[in-house]
Amino acid sequence: MESLLRWGIENSTPSTDTDTSQPPVPRRDLDPAIIDHILGKSDAVLMKEALAAALDETQSDEDRATALDNLEMLVENIDNANNLEKLKMWEPLQNLLTIPSSSEPLKTQTLWVIGTALQNNPSAQTSYLSLSPLPTLLSLLPPSSNSSQTRSKALYALSGLLKHNAPAVRALGAADGWSALQTTLEDSDISVRRKTAFMLNTLLVPSPPLPTTSTAGSSLHTPDSQPAASHPVHPNSHASMLSDPNSVSTSEATLEALKGERGVVEGVVSALVLPVPFGRDGEHESDVDLEEKLARLLHTYATLCGGPFTAAQKARLADFLAEQGESGDGERMGLAVGEFDELRRCVG
Repeated sequence: MESLLRWGIENSTPSTDTDTSQPPVPRRDLDPAIIDHILGKSDAVLMKEALAAALDETQSDEDRATALDNLEMLVENIDNANNLEKLKMWEPLQNLLTIPSSSEPLKTQTLWVIGTALQNNPSAQTSYLSLSPLPTLLSLLPPSSNSSQTRSKALYALSGLLKHNAPAVRALGAADGWSALQTTLEDSDISVRRKTAFMLNTLLVPSPPLPTTSTAGSSLHTPDSQPAASHPVHPNSHASMLSDPNSVSTSEATLEALKGERGVVEGVVSALVLPVPFGRDGEHESDVDLEEKLARLLHTYATLCGGPFTAAQKARLADFLAEQGESGDGERMGLAVGEFDELRRCVG
């Protein structure tokens, strides 16, 4: 709408008695600076200015972080997020995560921009994945070299990249990312553990069956009938989902990682039944929110996906579940009564 208004002002002509059959001549006497002052700068210009300020090492870290904060607000709009590719901004953003001059706050703000731009945006996911960013994102998870804020935002960016993105989930396995995620289930920051458990469950939940576009009878063609032509997929943020619906299914690859040799499910079980103490001094031993997210993950794994447990895992889970009391609304560990009983039967 802003671009249309700008075009209208620039190409408008005053009413005259001249021959109206002649095509209008674009106005050349309007100062673009005046138009910018009236309408404000376009989002594309604001995005370029924000990134330029964030990359300017002569500015203070505070000013550079503020510029990234402004960019993050702009890419909340999916059209602006898609413009990151058109404006060639993805690579400079990724470089901010790796160059030595980037401070911890700058990395955190950069991850925030990346994660926001990727949310529910297959087009942005594809553009960002082309930079092979997973090794860098995974390197920002170990607590020995990264602040809790950076680790949290790294998970935010990972979640944005992996959700409904089968190619990215497969690439995660190639980058040994499942081991890194298993380690985050022991993070000293409990919010990092919660985010990991929630993300794993999101990746594991089976996608709904693909809709069929024809009925059984429609396969019978008569001389007067022809098979219906498939609908064209027009360029848009979700074109990849429409052209290849299987590209959004992450359940199978996640299930293989959980039950495979990497033993991710063992880490999930341990995080539930024998969690590593957390807090600055390790003063806390359990967290209700984390327990509920882990229970939901194990329920999805065992009941919806048919994932197996070892005999030792079954024994540990059975003992733990037997000790869980019922809440006032009949739930146990965030599971409805029927769901809780299903999980107990899977480990009984």
